[in-house]
Amino acid sequence: MKALILNSGLGHRMGVLTSNHPKCMTEISYNETILSRQLKLLLDAGITEVIITTGYFNEVLIDYCNSLDLPIDFTFVNNPIYDKTNYIYSIYCAKEYLENQDIIMMHGDLVFESSVLDMLIESNSSVMTVSSTLELPEKDFKSVIHNHHIDKVGIEFFDDAYASQPLYKLYQNDWNIWLDKIGEYCEKGNVNCYAEKALNDISNHINILPLDVKDLLCQEIDTPNDLNIVSKKLKEIENKTVYMCFSTDMVHSGHIAIIKKASKLGKLIIGVLSDEAVASYKRYPLLPFEERKSIFSNITGVYKVIEQKTLSYKDNIHLLHPDYVVHGDDWKEGFQKTIRDEVIHLLSKYHGKLIEFPYSNHQKYKELENRSRAQLAMPDYRRGRLRKLIEMKKCVNAIEAHSGITGLIAEKTVVLQDGKTYQFDAMWISSLCDSTAKGKPDIELVDMTSRFRTIDDIMEVTTKPIIFDGDTGGLTEHFVYTVRSLERMGVSAIIIEDKTGLKKNSLFGTEVKQTQDTIENFTNKIRAGKKAQKTKEFMICARIESLILEQGMKDALTRAFAYVEAGADAIMIHSRKKDPTEIFEFVEKFREKDKTTPIVVVPTSFNTVTEEEFKTRGVNVVIYANQLTRTGFPAMQNAAKTILEHHRAKECDDMCMSIKEIITLIPEE
Repeated sequence: MKALILNSGLGHRMGVLTSNHPKCMTEISYNETILSRQLKLLLDAGITEVIITTGYFNEVLIDYCNSLDLPIDFTFVNNPIYDKTNYIYSIYCAKEYLENQDIIMMHGDLVFESSVLDMLIESNSSVMTVSSTLELPEKDFKSVIHNHHIDKVGIEFFDDAYASQPLYKLYQNDWNIWLDKIGEYCEKGNVNCYAEKALNDISNHINILPLDVKDLLCQEIDTPNDLNIVSKKLKEIENKTVYMCFSTDMVHSGHIAIIKKASKLGKLIIGVLSDEAVASYKRYPLLPFEERKSIFSNITGVYKVIEQKTLSYKDNIHLLHPDYVVHGDDWKEGFQKTIRDEVIHLLSKYHGKLIEFPYSNHQKYKELENRSRAQLAMPDYRRGRLRKLIEMKKCVNAIEAHSGITGLIAEKTVVLQDGKTYQFDAMWISSLCDSTAKGKPDIELVDMTSRFRTIDDIMEVTTKPIIFDGDTGGLTEHFVYTVRSLERMGVSAIIIEDKTGLKKNSLFGTEVKQTQDTIENFTNKIRAGKKAQKTKEFMICARIESLILEQGMKDALTRAFAYVEAGADAIMIHSRKKDPTEIFEFVEKFREKDKTTPIVVVPTSFNTVTEEEFKTRGVNVVIYANQLTRTGFPAMQNAAKTILEHHRAKECDDMCMSIKEIITLIPEE
């Protein structure tokens, strides 16, 4: 696509302002002329071939364009009788450079906002800019429009007309027809009329649509008063604020392109999502907040970078009152739609505007995202993320997974609530659920080799950190090898309980015989496990059974401090009571002496306590230990019964998730 800029006019109405140069070289702001602005906007839009018609001050104009040192291929076409003709003849002079081309055509005294040019270029049909909100001018162009089609253009039309400006996008089929008619006019000596006179003769043979730019700046400068008005409007545009928010830590060409567009609208302020917000929204960030902030701060066109602490824009919109919020159009559907609706509502309160650019689904960007997912899934990176999440969020949650598909449910389930997104931070590989899925009793019957295969199945399709239920840890001599194997696989933590002998589920409490290990033996096991580690990231969490076995709070705390002293990275305190009082008491008393060691709880019995309350009291990890198993098996049993009762599958279908929905959970790679 080429651009045609018509600059052969005399510009006498500008007075002394055009005594030494053509009108297009008139300054409209500090160090910027009408023409330099036009050329830079065209260049930003990717147009590098520009044809300029000249007349008055021909050499001055050519020297000026070359002095701008822009990567533009200029073609200058002089109208030798510029003082005796209108621009229809200038176009005729340039005809050989214009045939069989898609063209952006404008007058050289036209000033417009960058968004106007963007709208023009993105149009899929030939268009001319019009405004449905401006009053009809007395002496300037107006377009007669019928059935969303421009029938006539001229200064004399007032009925069914819109104010319009000579800024066109013309596809070659329409342009060639108009260009041929211009040729006919000029060859017959009709050289003193507007080129639109020829357009009106053939408007029923071409399809030029109106592009309504409404109140956006798109105005010719004919007089000093016009210059003052336009310069003032440009200053207002430059002082407008634009807000965008990014979560990404991989800035690619698509991001740069949308930043470039947004920066043309005014002073661009970029909000960078906090690490916690990113972790709750998509995935754990590859780069921490300060690094991501620094990246955006160093991008040309960015005025300022601030933190956005939640997925909701509310706080920053209240703070900044931006004139524009810019986003891709990919949030019109899905769970982000409510965020978009909130942004529109907030902007409407003070006449702000949401601008949405087409979201790019280019394969290369998908490949970048897949590459980052692959990196997140790598053992060396995955292993340390639980520690980092606890440090970042103070309290994280995990849900049990016992297969690849339950791992994907844990990975991909997201809820939007109160302007925030909520998802699980980690996965819990429970020995109970693993055994149950295999139809085996929960007595450490399923060997480690089999349990490691479950980890492999889950790790292969997910990226989130894994906490492994190690039961008692077995013999100390065996435990050290378990630690090394899990660490090598990329598991983040193992939780072992201070019991001995044949495993019995803790929730049976004293109803079955359960033996608690001695502090000495268990601390030796912890020390041996820590000594076996090869990295600092892997965590060994000591699970205390004192409250389950009714050994009292003092015993629980004594063990907790001893286990920490032995090197335990976290303490899990368990209870089978529905009342959380003893859990809260333990946390309070432990925190009086130890402010930093993470505390883990599994609120299977005391299930009325919220994560926020746990966090407030000093708990760092909340594990939902068996809910997917406990809901999944009854649902499957009910489906089986329904089929048996009705001797067909129809009644069961209402209970079923569609195969299509299931497939969307499963990654293609």
